Amino acid sequence: MRISFTEPSLDGADMQTHFPVLIMIARPAAGKSEIIHNLRELSPEDRLERFHIGVLKVLDDFPMLWTWFEEDDLLEKVFKRPRMHTTPDGYFLHDDLWHLLIRMLNLEYNKWRRDVGDDATAIIEFARGAEHGGYQTALGHFDTNLLEKAAVLYIDVSYDESLRKNRTRFNPERPDSILEHSLSDEKMERLYQHSDWEQISADDDQHLTIDGVRVPYAIFPNEDDITTTGGEPLEARLETVLSHLWSIYQTAAV
Repeated sequence: MRISFTEPSLDGADMQTHFPVLIMIARPAAGKSEIIHNLRELSPEDRLERFHIGVLKVLDDFPMLWTWFEEDDLLEKVFKRPRMHTTPDGYFLHDDLWHLLIRMLNLEYNKWRRDVGDDATAIIEFARGAEHGGYQTALGHFDTNLLEKAAVLYIDVSYDESLRKNRTRFNPERPDSILEHSLSDEKMERLYQHSDWEQISADDDQHLTIDGVRVPYAIFPNEDDITTTGGEPLEARLETVLSHLWSIYQTAAV
């Protein structure tokens, strides 16, 4: 299953009005998917004017890794074959599989971008902890061509808040759901307690340097969990942050 959303082309939109690529990163349950859900509820015109988001495509690595879990369970239980990607207790067999997910997101982006107009925005969503390379390593697996078009939105929450919300959102009837999946406390601690965000953003308050590419970024504060209630308070904060990011992006493009 892949997350996607297709809308009619926006007349008059061009590359000067919207982000071609917005990479949205954070700890699990920080509010990424809720922000995207809110953006999808807006009219295309409102989304473009207020948030600089064009015709929307969302690429998320969670459906990819969930497919690996399902495939491995079928291989082991039905076909009596070795698992290909994951252990029975839900960890990856190889650390490189975290990086493979980024490469797969990049492939999906390239295939999508080939067939769409210049009025579109791809939002690429994922979480990474320092335990498996952090954001510095993950972002380095994107193509230079993608990074040169990209801006980064970091959703800022503490580990404690991420853990709290991860517990709260869990729906055992929908473990494959973008908005309702969850991790065990043990997995949260091992995989996501430590983040390298502060390290990679420490030297510059406007740009990350990824393999020599300066990528504009902004931080969306969400320790107060404004994304759960949504609505106008969320939209107002998001508009402020993305307007700031857009000004950095435009300056970088000059």
